[in-house]
Amino acid sequence: MHLQIQTIEDDLGKLKSTSEPVRSETVFIKQSQTQFLARRGDVSWLFPSPKFPIKSSTLLVSPEISFPQELKTRESKQQNPTSKMEREMNLLNNPNRGRAPRPTYNSVPEPSTEWRISMEQILAETPRLLNKSAGKKTCCIFRVPQSLVEINEKAYQPHVVSIGPYHHGRENLKMIEQHKGRFLGSLVSRSRVGLDEYYKAIASREGEIRDCYSETINYDSNDFIKMLVLDGCFIIELFCKVGKSPTPDSDDPLFNMAWLFSFVMRDLLRLENQIPYFVLEAFYDLATGNQNLPSLSKLALEFFNYAVQRPIEVLEKYYNIQGVHLLDLFRRSFIPTKHREVSRKPSPLLQLIPSAKKLHVAGVKFKARDKSSSLLEIDFHNGLLRIPTMTIDDFTSSVFLNWVAFEQCYNHCSKHITTYATFMGCLINTAGDAGLLCDQKIIENYFGTDEAVTSFFTNVGKDVVFDIQHCYMSKMFEDINEYYRNNWKVQWAGFKHKYFDTPWSFLSALAAVLLLLLTLIQSLFSVLAYVKPPGQGPSPSPSPN
Repeated sequence: MHLQIQTIEDDLGKLKSTSEPVRSETVFIKQSQTQFLARRGDVSWLFPSPKFPIKSSTLLVSPEISFPQELKTRESKQQNPTSKMEREMNLLNNPNRGRAPRPTYNSVPEPSTEWRISMEQILAETPRLLNKSAGKKTCCIFRVPQSLVEINEKAYQPHVVSIGPYHHGRENLKMIEQHKGRFLGSLVSRSRVGLDEYYKAIASREGEIRDCYSETINYDSNDFIKMLVLDGCFIIELFCKVGKSPTPDSDDPLFNMAWLFSFVMRDLLRLENQIPYFVLEAFYDLATGNQNLPSLSKLALEFFNYAVQRPIEVLEKYYNIQGVHLLDLFRRSFIPTKHREVSRKPSPLLQLIPSAKKLHVAGVKFKARDKSSSLLEIDFHNGLLRIPTMTIDDFTSSVFLNWVAFEQCYNHCSKHITTYATFMGCLINTAGDAGLLCDQKIIENYFGTDEAVTSFFTNVGKDVVFDIQHCYMSKMFEDINEYYRNNWKVQWAGFKHKYFDTPWSFLSALAAVLLLLLTLIQSLFSVLAYVKPPGQGPSPSPSPN
C-alpha cells in the first residue's frame, strides 16, 4: 500500500507532495488563515485553523483523518503541566482520582428492534402476583407474606377444603370438593329460585369480586363464577345444617367424622382461603328469600362457637356486624366496641414491656380476669395486671396467625390482634414466663409444654410491624413501664421475692435477722464493759470546804 499526501499552503492552491509507504491513498489538506480542508477520495472534512503553523506534513497513519502528529504533540504539551510538582498537585486535586477512566465513544449506537419490543412489552405488562389495586380498600384477600409463611407454613394452607381461587384444584383437597355439588343441590332445592339466579347474583359484580384478591385470577368468567357458586353455597349450607339443631346431622360424613369437621372449621378461617362476604350475603338472601330468619353473621358466629366457646350473651353483641370475609367477621367479634386505637405523643416510657417474671419480681401481680367478653380486655391498676383467660390449642393458634397476617396486609382495619399478640409476646419470653401465666390461669395450655407456648408467642410476633404509638394499649404499655421503673418498688419487691417468697426463705431470713440482732447486743455489752468495768461504784462526790 502507498499513501500519497498533498498539502495546499495557501488559498491559491500550491501543492506540496509527500509520500509514505504505508497505504495507497491520497489525502489533500488545504491550509488557510481561518480553516483547513482535509479530503480523502470523494469525502472532505473542514477543520478550524490551528494557532500555530504546520511545519511538518507527517500524519498519523490510521483509517481516520486526524491532525498531524506535531499538532497533537504541541497540544498535549500545552495542556499538561510542565513541572513534576504541578503534575503531582493536579493528581491530588483530581476528583476522579482512583476511578476507572470513562470509556469514550465515537458514536452513539441505536437500540435494536428486539430491545424496543422487549421494553414495550414490559411497559404494557400489569403486575399479576400483586395487583396495582392491592392497596385499595376493596382488596381484602391476600397471599400471606413469605416471611410469615417460612415461620409456620401449615397455619396458612388449607388441609381439607379450598375456598376461593388461590388453592382451588389442589389434589389433597378434592375429597371435600366432591361434596360441594351435594351441598349446592340441597340448598337450591329449598330455595324459591333456580340455579341461574345464583349465577346472575354475582355475574354483574365479577370485576368487583376479582378486585378483592391481591393476585390476578387466571380463570375465565364461567369457571370463576362456577367456583364462587360452589364454594359460597357450600358455606351457606354448612352453616344452615349446623344451626338448624343443637347437633349437626350425624348421618353426614362431614359431621360424623370429628377430625374432618374440626379441619373444615379451621380451613374456613385461613386468609388465603376466603371469598368476599358480600358474595355469601347474596347467596344467603337467595336461599332464604329475605325472610325473617337469623342473620348470616349469627349463623357464622354460632358455627365457629363450636371451636371457641363463648357465652351466647357475648355473641349477641356481634350478630349484626359485617366483615370483608369470614376471617375478618370472626376477628371483629373479639374486638370490644369501646376499644379504639389512639395516637399518643412519643414518650420514653412508651416502649415494649419486660417479661412476666421480671414484672413479677418488680411487684406486679397477675390475675385472670373473670366475666370478660373479649380476650382484649386487659387492664392494669396499682400493680395488678388482669388478663382474660386464653385457650391455646391447634385451632386458636391457627386463627391467631391468620388474624395477624390479615392485619399486616390490610391497611384499612384496626390492629387489635397484632397489639394483643405483641403484648403477650413481651410477657412470654421463656418457659418460666409461660409457666407463671399458666399457674395464674391466664393461659390454658393444650400444647402440653410451656416451651410450646413460648414458641407460639415468639412466632406470632416475629417479622410483624407494630406501631406502639397508635395501638389501643399504648396507655397500658406506658403505665406498666412507669411502675417497673420506680426504683424503690423494684428493690423492695426484689428483696421480698428473694427472702419472703417461700416459707423456707422466710425462715432463713428470720434466722439471719436474729443472728444479726444477737451480734449487735453482744457488741453493745462489750463496749459498755470496757467503758465501765464491773464492781466499781459511783465515784465519791468532793467534800465541801
